[in-house]
Amino acid sequence: MGAVTVNHILITPLERIKCNGGDVMHAIKFTDPGYVGFGEAYFSIVELDAIKAWKRHLRMTLNIVVPLGTVQFAFFDAKGKMREEVVGGNRYVRLTVPPGIWFGFKGLFSPYSTLMNVADIPHDPKEVERKTINEIKFNWKIK
Repeated sequence: MGAVTVNHILITPLERIKCNGGDVMHAIKFTDPGYVGFGEAYFSIVELDAIKAWKRHLRMTLNIVVPLGTVQFAFFDAKGKMREEVVGGNRYVRLTVPPGIWFGFKGLFSPYSTLMNVADIPHDPKEVERKTINEIKFNWKIK
């Protein structure tokens, strides 16, 4: 397949079923495109205007869903190509991010947002690289 680029990030529209008392929001099935195995699932709270950046997984594939709130994501590949996605709110999708992509994210519009990741391997601190927020230049203002 060659070098992984931001073009390899898969966006999958998700179903949100309206129900009395609260919606049902699909996230991922083992038959979905982008599903490559199960290692762990976790939630992360993102406060308004908080920026969590930068990291790159060396082996982990991420399947990110934002069921509550809205989150801005920024992605960079080894060639320096950038991609930005805003998800949650009115855009309920799953982002499948292959290993090798630098990423960061910022909470938007509400006091907090909830991000869920269904990863194909359990967290391993030896398979992730990190940079400080200033090591990758990105304008976090919504375009």
